[in-house]
Amino acid sequence: MLLTAIDDLRESVASWRLWSLLGWIEIRQRYARSAVGPFWLTISMAIMIASIGAVYGTLFGQELREYLPFLSIGLVMWFLLATIVNEGAVVYIHNAHFIRQAATPKLLYVLQVMWRNVIILGHNFIIVVALLIIFGVKNWATLPLFIPALLLYVLNAMWMAMISGLLSARFRDLPQIISSLFQVAFYVTPIMYRPDALVRFSWIVDYNPLSYLLHLVRAPLVGEFPTMLTWGVSLGMAVVGWTAALWLTGRYLKRIPYWV
Repeated sequence: MLLTAIDDLRESVASWRLWSLLGWIEIRQRYARSAVGPFWLTISMAIMIASIGAVYGTLFGQELREYLPFLSIGLVMWFLLATIVNEGAVVYIHNAHFIRQAATPKLLYVLQVMWRNVIILGHNFIIVVALLIIFGVKNWATLPLFIPALLLYVLNAMWMAMISGLLSARFRDLPQIISSLFQVAFYVTPIMYRPDALVRFSWIVDYNPLSYLLHLVRAPLVGEFPTMLTWGVSLGMAVVGWTAALWLTGRYLKRIPYWV
C-alpha cells in the first residue's frame, strides 16, 4: 500500500510543470481584470492585522512594536495552514471531471493546492517583512531557521490535506466539519495572544499540536530559537502524519474516481 502511494507521489512530483502551472493559472483567473491582482489578498490581510492589532494590542496591554510582528506572523502562517487543509478537503471533489477522464496521479492535485497557497503566502509575507523592517529584527541569528521551519510546516499541512481530501471524497459532510474545527482551533491556538497569557489554562496550549507548529515558524522571526520540544513535536507529527497519509492513499487510491 505504501509503495502504491509512494509511486503516485513520485509521479506527481515529476509532473511539477503541470501542477505549478495549474496553480498559477488559477490565481490569475481568480483576479482577472483586477488592477491590483492577488495583492488584494495582501491588502485585506494588512487591514485585518492592523484592526486586530489595534484592538487586541490595547486589550492585552501590548506594545504595538512587539505585538504587531507577533500577530502578523501568526495570522499569515495560520492562513497558510488552514487554507491548505480546507482546500485539500475538497481537492478531489472539485477536480472530479479531471480524475474521471484522465489517468493522472492523484496527489498532483494536492501539490497544486500547496503550490497555490505558497504563492499566496509570498504575497502576504510582504506584510511581515515590512513590519520587521519598521520595528527592527530582534535577532539575525535566528532568521535562517525559518527556512527549515517553513518546510516542516508545509509538510505537516500537506499530510493533513492528503488525509482530509481522501476522507472527504468518501464522506461529503467532512469538509464542513474540518472548516468548523479550524475555526475552533483558531481561538485555542496562540495566534492573537501569547502562550504565557493562559496562566490557569496553559494546558490548552501545551496539548495543542498546532501551537507547536505555529511556534516553529514564528519563533525565528521574532528573535527566538524554537525549543527542542517544538522541533520534536513538529517532526514527529510529520513522520506519523505522512506515514498515515501514504498508507490511506495507497489503500484507497483506486477508489477515488468512484467516490467523486
